[in-house]
Amino acid sequence: MTAGADNQALPRDAARAIAGAFAPAQPWGNRWDYCYTLAKLRSDPLYPGVLDALRGSSAPVLDMGCGLGLLAHALRHDGQSMPYRGVDNDAAKIARAGKVAARAGLAASSFEVMDLGTQLPVHRGSVAILDVLQYLNAEAQQALLRNAAAMLEGDGRLVMRMALADSSRRGRISRIGDRAANLIGWMQFRPRHYPDAESLRALLQQCGLQVSLRPLYGNTPFNNWLLVAHRG
Repeated sequence: MTAGADNQALPRDAARAIAGAFAPAQPWGNRWDYCYTLAKLRSDPLYPGVLDALRGSSAPVLDMGCGLGLLAHALRHDGQSMPYRGVDNDAAKIARAGKVAARAGLAASSFEVMDLGTQLPVHRGSVAILDVLQYLNAEAQQALLRNAAAMLEGDGRLVMRMALADSSRRGRISRIGDRAANLIGWMQFRPRHYPDAESLRALLQQCGLQVSLRPLYGNTPFNNWLLVAHRG
């Protein structure tokens, strides 16, 4: 890995430029999505890590659990033009994601409502699963990962960010943060199962993938890790 390997968030000017798409059209409009995306981009090393993992691939990207579709905006700002498709079970977020993407003129980007616990899209290329795994039970996680591995084609990559299960202080803070996100209504479901590193690695290697895994804490207190897998 190159850019993003320093485990830092985006530069402030890049964060402001990307978040600007989420600003309300009118000064008196709701600024929640703008403030949320700006704060996340400025503080979380997620997007530099994911952008670096996908850079150099032309494979279409399926973003499972896309939320507001922030990855699509980050990809285009980074000059990555591969087709993007975001799916999420939160219909309100998907509606806002589509509206903002259209207003920003994002090319080759689409969004749709889908519950990954019961349905999977047909896809070939790269797959991003960012901060989603913990909201599925262990069996559903394994099924999702096997299906995601089967979707990889060409130079496609599987890119995941998740909090891992351990007894560390970061692990405890991650669990508290995820529960709080559910209580305030930002996430529709409570976390169900935190995977451990060795189980993830073993499952994906059984699927024929080469796997790399590294911490992606940045300056946050959470136990976040970045996993990148591809076919040899």
